[in-house]
Amino acid sequence: MEAENKVKQQSSMESQEDNVLNEQALTLQDLKQMDLENPEYYFDRELSLLAFNWRVLQQALDPTIPLLERIRFIFICSNNMDEFFEVRVAGLRHRIARGDTKPSLNGQSPEEILRRIHSKAHDLIDEQYRIFNDELLPKLAEEKINFVPASQWSDQQYKWLKKYFKQQVMPVISPISLDLAHPFPRLVNKSLHFLLHLHGNDAFGRDLEYAVLHMPRSLPRIIELPEKVDATEEHNFVYLSSIISEFAEDLFPGMEITGCYQFRLTRDSDLLVEDSGTEDLASVLKRELQSRHFGAAVRLEVESSCPNKLVNFLLQKCNLTVNDLYKVNGPVNLNRLISLPDIVERPELKFTGFTPKIPQDIQLGHPVLDILKEKDILLHHPYQSFLPVIDFVKQAANDPEVLAIKQTLYRTGSDSPIVEALIDAAHSGKEVTAVVELRARFDEADNIELAQKLQEAGVLVVYGVVGYKTHAKMALVVRREKKRLFRYVHLGTGNYHARNARLYTDYSLLTSNPEMCEDVHKLFQQLTGMGKVYKLNQLWNAPFTLHKKLIKAIETETQHSLNGNKAKIVIKVNSLTDPAMIQELYRASIAGVKIDLIVRGICCLRPGIKGISDNIKVCSIIGRFLEHSRVYYFYNDGAEDVYASSADWMERNLYYRVEACFPILDANAKKQVIEDLNMMTRDKVQSWYLNQNANYKLRKSVNQQKVHDLLLKKLAL
Repeated sequence: MEAENKVKQQSSMESQEDNVLNEQALTLQDLKQMDLENPEYYFDRELSLLAFNWRVLQQALDPTIPLLERIRFIFICSNNMDEFFEVRVAGLRHRIARGDTKPSLNGQSPEEILRRIHSKAHDLIDEQYRIFNDELLPKLAEEKINFVPASQWSDQQYKWLKKYFKQQVMPVISPISLDLAHPFPRLVNKSLHFLLHLHGNDAFGRDLEYAVLHMPRSLPRIIELPEKVDATEEHNFVYLSSIISEFAEDLFPGMEITGCYQFRLTRDSDLLVEDSGTEDLASVLKRELQSRHFGAAVRLEVESSCPNKLVNFLLQKCNLTVNDLYKVNGPVNLNRLISLPDIVERPELKFTGFTPKIPQDIQLGHPVLDILKEKDILLHHPYQSFLPVIDFVKQAANDPEVLAIKQTLYRTGSDSPIVEALIDAAHSGKEVTAVVELRARFDEADNIELAQKLQEAGVLVVYGVVGYKTHAKMALVVRREKKRLFRYVHLGTGNYHARNARLYTDYSLLTSNPEMCEDVHKLFQQLTGMGKVYKLNQLWNAPFTLHKKLIKAIETETQHSLNGNKAKIVIKVNSLTDPAMIQELYRASIAGVKIDLIVRGICCLRPGIKGISDNIKVCSIIGRFLEHSRVYYFYNDGAEDVYASSADWMERNLYYRVEACFPILDANAKKQVIEDLNMMTRDKVQSWYLNQNANYKLRKSVNQQKVHDLLLKKLAL
């Protein structure tokens, strides 16, 4: 009855909205007063994230993708699912445990969402192993890349592997028998383990039934057999799990092993650090990181041949239910096989290499700051090189006229040339400030080490603002020129990570625009000092102005449409979850604004609702590169305003993080971004289109090239 009433209410609302439109009396105020909180208008964020992982998995079935790259998508999906359970499922379980019954945007309770996750996640993981076993392994075998089961080992292979086990494996593992003196051990998060079923008495006369083997991460999960053993030109690999199962009896002399089964436990890995009252965030994080490996269990993976008796034993010891059990037909930690494409030197089975282009008006080694006096530089990574950004910091570090460098660091990598440049700058006596975000999820330990390294070099390290992650990507250089001080800045949509700049799509803007430089200077003052909110000239920033400015920009576009003028919005983000932004887009759609949303991952907006969102199209581009750039386009009566940003349209980005959004002012740069967006919205090869039933459909076109390939041809060498 309740569902029927909702449908009637929605129909009535749509009818009223249609009447208003037909009467041509709709105003912006009318739109603001509309009730757009109907749960039927929204998708759940957790289920939307699962749908993204399904799209990633489908790349493994794409015959146009080289074979070793297809198998890489299997491993990426596996890694994504690990994080999904560690953070999203763990978060839901926390909510349920504390009695939080607040429904999600689509009206479902945490318990309902968790039930649906279990169903869909089981289907996804089953499909993942089906693709791995039935689609990819046979194709690898056709290319003479084999995973050899123990039943097919030759005598020579058997002897080599037994020697490998005794020399490389046995010395570093410790079997743990389970008895009163050895209770069930604390299992490390996501580590490979084996449960052994034993029979017989040991040297002390104990009649043991179970033992556990923990596999250290230092042991490779796949071992390639050397040529001298195979005497072939083939790549023959053996799983570590096969070696353990075959030679486990050597660890228990005199005992009979009646079963050896691999399993893996996934634990809650989100760090719950209270900001208030925390005097030393680094010390608190260090303590929390020690416990990350032993959070509450959220998932148990067991090989499919494991008997129910042993499965139930593991579930009971891990305090899990059958819903949390995933029986898998293959290695329980597929993502640890990700080294395979790098081990096998077969270029024809991988993506064709490319050289990121350096724009013609930039020559590496020439002073970047001098170029910026004349014009802005816009770079689209990975098609265009990240080297000019590195050069920007390196040259500033070595320039005797540069007095100060300020930079935010979120994820940089352990061997970052930018970090080394900041250290060189500090050693040369420059004032160097680094705002290091310690709480970048799963990079906390690396960032603590980075902060210590910078501090030891004399860099002023700031951890940002209590309660707000610093997610903005910006660098500021202050230089003395003819007794005057000039400023230069870099603003980006992605992190200062040179390797990721070859894998992620992002925009970089280098400029000496005085107003933008002044804005960046104020943002750094806000991060490192105290005082009221600064009024900015060009930049929008979270948590202060970004949300308001975005709402205003959408309202302006809405008003243009109400006035009978052309109105268009194109938004490219990684995730869209904020209800306020979704409702504003619905209002614009009702007013007739044409809206294209390029949302790689989570999308809680439901397109195609009659009278509500039928002017909104949503697509997700999945392919060779991880779509990471955030771009906002507003037609604005022909002015065509374009912004790039570090912020997704999620509550955490708009209200609880420090973010920077910057306009693309240079005419040529703006033209480039608009052309890129147009290319993406026209794509019908890599784009998955979302319908109102929460399903994504790939619209394959035989007459088009993939958008990533088109951009490579356009921008790279």
